[in-house]
Amino acid sequence: MRELTNTEAIDLVGRYEAGQEIPDTMRADVRLLGGLLGRVLRESGSPGLFEDVERLRAATIQAYTDATPEAFARAEAIADSFSIDRAEEVARAFTCYFHLVNLAEEHQRVRVLRQRDGRPDREDATDSVAAAFVRLAAEIGDDLALERLQALRFHPVFTAHPTEARRRAISTGIRRLAELLEERDATLRNGADEGRTERQMLEEIDTLWRTGPLRAEKPSPTDEVRAVMAVFDDTLFTSIPEVYRRVDDALQGPAAGSRSPVVRPFVRIGSWVGGDRDGNPFVTASVTRKAAKIASEHVLLGLERAALRIGRTLTLDVDTTPPSDAVTSLWHRLRSADEDAARDIAKRSPGELHRSVVLLAARKIAATRTRDADLAYATPDELLADLRVVQDSLVSASAPRQAYGQLQQLIWQVETFGFHLAELEVRQHSAVHRKVLDELDAGGERSELAEEVLEVFRVVKFLQDRYGPRAAGRYIVSFTQSAEDLANVHRLARYAVGEGATPPVLDVIPLFETFADLQAAPGILREIVQHPAFAARLGETGNRLEVMLGYSDSSKDVGPVAATLALYEAQAAIADWAKESGIELTLFHGRGGALGRGGGPANSAILAQPPHSVDGRFKLTEQGEVIFARYGEPAIAKRHIDQVAAAMLLASSPSVERTNRHAAERFHAIGATMDAASRDRFAALVNAPGFAPWFAQVTPMEEIGLLALGSRPARRGLSVESLADLRAIPWVFAWSQARINLAGWFGLGTALEAVGDEGQLRRAYEQWPLFRTLIDNVAMSLAKTDDRIAMRYLDLGDREELATLVREEMALTRAWVVRITDGDELLANKPVLQRAVKLRSPYVDALSLLQLRALRTLRDDAANGRDLDPDQQRLLLLSVNGVSAGLQNTG
Repeated sequence: MRELTNTEAIDLVGRYEAGQEIPDTMRADVRLLGGLLGRVLRESGSPGLFEDVERLRAATIQAYTDATPEAFARAEAIADSFSIDRAEEVARAFTCYFHLVNLAEEHQRVRVLRQRDGRPDREDATDSVAAAFVRLAAEIGDDLALERLQALRFHPVFTAHPTEARRRAISTGIRRLAELLEERDATLRNGADEGRTERQMLEEIDTLWRTGPLRAEKPSPTDEVRAVMAVFDDTLFTSIPEVYRRVDDALQGPAAGSRSPVVRPFVRIGSWVGGDRDGNPFVTASVTRKAAKIASEHVLLGLERAALRIGRTLTLDVDTTPPSDAVTSLWHRLRSADEDAARDIAKRSPGELHRSVVLLAARKIAATRTRDADLAYATPDELLADLRVVQDSLVSASAPRQAYGQLQQLIWQVETFGFHLAELEVRQHSAVHRKVLDELDAGGERSELAEEVLEVFRVVKFLQDRYGPRAAGRYIVSFTQSAEDLANVHRLARYAVGEGATPPVLDVIPLFETFADLQAAPGILREIVQHPAFAARLGETGNRLEVMLGYSDSSKDVGPVAATLALYEAQAAIADWAKESGIELTLFHGRGGALGRGGGPANSAILAQPPHSVDGRFKLTEQGEVIFARYGEPAIAKRHIDQVAAAMLLASSPSVERTNRHAAERFHAIGATMDAASRDRFAALVNAPGFAPWFAQVTPMEEIGLLALGSRPARRGLSVESLADLRAIPWVFAWSQARINLAGWFGLGTALEAVGDEGQLRRAYEQWPLFRTLIDNVAMSLAKTDDRIAMRYLDLGDREELATLVREEMALTRAWVVRITDGDELLANKPVLQRAVKLRSPYVDALSLLQLRALRTLRDDAANGRDLDPDQQRLLLLSVNGVSAGLQNTG
C-alpha cells in the first residue's frame, strides 16, 4: 500500500476527527491546542519533524479505520524508518498531544459541570447527594433519611503507589494551560481579542514540548508527601466545604445560609504517603514524623489564612450586632494572652468585637503552626469552641447570615481537617511483625529492623500527642492470615513503650488480600474480637471496626472474575457477621486506578455492594494518577465527592439492598459457574511452567522498573521467577502497555461460555448490579486493547501455546461482552466513553509501534549477549510515558 500524500493525509486526519461526535466546544479546543502544538513542532528547530509526525498520524488512522494488514504494515514501516533521534522526537510529540487532548476533555467536563451548577432540579443531576436524599426520603421518610445523611462518612485515602507517569513539572504546566483555557473562554464570551491568551498558550505548549518528560531519579517519600499536599492546597481545602454548602443549599432552599446547616461534614482524608512501609524500605519512622509535620503545616496555614480573611470581613458594629457575654469573655481571655496584638486590633477595629476575636483566633492558629506554646491552641476542639462562640453570638444578634456564611465554611474545614489535614495510616506486612517478635521474645541485642519497627509506634504516640488522636492511629496489617497477626501489633506497641508506659491508641485493621485470606476473613474476625486489647479498643470506639479488602493481589491470585466474586462474598459474610455482632463496620477497599486492581467508576461499584456492607460508610485508596484525575481540578473534585456520597446514601436504601440481595440469590448458580471456570482458565495461564519469565519477555515489565515513578520498589526480589515476586502495579501496568490489558478481563470469556445461556446472561446484566459493573468494566478494558499490536508483543516470546491462550481468551471475551450488552461493538451502550477511546486509539497505536521497535531491539541485544542500547531504552521509556497518557491509566 502506497504512502498517502500530504494532501491526502491532512484530509484523512480531518475526516477521522470530524467523525468523532464530540461537542462543538471541545472540538474547537482540540483543534486549537492541536494547531498550536503543530506550530511548536514546525518552529522546533528540527527540520521535517512536523511532517514526520503527520505521516505517522495519518498512517495509524488509516490502519485503524481500514483494519487491513497492508495499512497496519505501512504504519509499522514508518515507525521503524525513523532514526533513533527522530523516533524520540515523534514519541514526545504524540505524548504532548495526549496531554492536550486530556486537558480539552477535562475542560469540557468542567464546562458542563458549571452549566449544571449542582442544581438538583436538573434531569442530569440524578446522582447528586440532594437527589439521592429525595429518593431515600421517599422510601424511609425525611427524619430517617436526614439521620443517615448526617451519619455519612466518605474516607478517601491517598497513597503513593507508583502509578503517576507524569513529572510534576508536566502536571504544573498543564494546570497553567487549563487556566489559560478558562481565560480564553471568558474573552470569547466578552467579545474580547483572544490573541494575547493564545500567545501565552503557545508559550506554555512550547515549554511542555521542551520539558523532559522523564524523571531523572525516583522521588523520595517526602517528595511524594509534598506532591499530595499540592492537591490539598489547590483543591481540597476549599472544595470539600463547598460540597457541604451545595448539599445544604439544595436541601434547605431559600433558608440556606440563614440558619444552622443540616449537613454535617462527611469527608475525612486519609494518607498512606509517608506511612506505608510494606515493601518500601525508604519509609522510616523519621519519614512518617516528617510527613505528619508537612501536612500539619499546610492545613494550619490554610486555616490561618481563612480566619484572617473572614475576620477582616466581619466589620459588624456593636450597635447593629451586639456581642454576647460569651464573646466578650472570650475577647478578654484572648487579649490577656496576646496583649500587643489585641491592642493593635482593637485600635484598627473599634467597636467590632466579633472581628477582633476572629483575628486573634487567627493569631493563635499561626502560633500553633510555629509551635509557640504560650499562645497556641492545644487541640482543634479548642479552636472550634472559640469559633462557635462567635457563631452563637452572631445568631443571637440577629446576624445569622454572617454566622452561617463564611464562618461556617471555616468551621467545616476545622471539623474535616483538624490540625493534621490527613489521618496518617501505617501499613506493615504481618511477616515483618512475626520476625521482629521472635527476635524480641528471644532477648539479646535488637536488630536494626526491630528498632525501626518499634520506633514507628513511638512516632505514632508522638503524633497523637502533638496533633490530636485523629492524626494517626490506624495500623494496617498486610497479608493478615490469622487473629495472631492482629494481636501481634498490640504486643509490639507494648514492647515499644516499655512496661508501665501508655502505648499509642491503635485501631488495628486487617488487610485480607489473597483468595484464601478473603475466604478465611470472617473466622479470623470472630476470633480477634475476643482478644483483650482488641476488645478493649472496640469498647472505646462504640464497637467500630475497619476491615480492609485487597483488590490487587486477589485479582493477581485467581484472576479478575473470581476475585470480583470472592470480594463480594467476603463483604457479604463480613457484613452479616458485623450486623449479628452489633459491630459498626467500615469496609476499606484497597482499589487501584486500573481495572485489574479494582478500578472503574466508584459510584457504580458502591451501588453493587452487598446489603449492609456500606451503611453510609465508604473508605477506599486513591493513588497516583487517580488522585490528580479525581481531585486535581475543583469542579471535578466536587462532582466526584457528590457522586460518591449520593451512591453511599442510596446503597443503604431498601430498594437497592433488595435488588442486590435478590440478584445475588437469583444468579448464584451463574456466579458459581463463572467462578470455577474463570479460575481454572486463569490458573492454566499463570501456573504454566515458565509463565513469569515469558510475561517479562512479551511486555515491557522489566523496563517499567526503570521509570522513576515512585519511591517504592516495583518487585519484591531481584528477578521475576513467579508472580509472587511481582507487585500488582507492574503486573497491570505491563499488560496495559502491551495493549492487552489482560489483568482486567482474562477468564471472563471462558466463564461466560461455561454458562452458555445468552438470555440468562442478558437478564443478569439487566438485573444484577455486580455483574453489570463487571461487564461494563471489562468492556472499557477491552476497548483499549488492540489485537494487531497485542500480537506483535506476544510474538516477542517463544511460547506460542501461551500466546494462543491469550489471543483466544481475548476474542472469546470480546464476543461475549458484545452479545451481552446487545450492541455491534464494545461500548456501544456508552457512546461518550466509546468516543473518548476511539479519539485516542490511533494515536496510542503510533506510540505502541515506536515502543515495539525499541523493545525488539532490546530483546535482540539481550538474546545475543550485547549491552542494552541506552538510546533504545530511553525511547522505550518515552513511549511508556506517552501510552500511559493516551490510555489514561497505568497501574
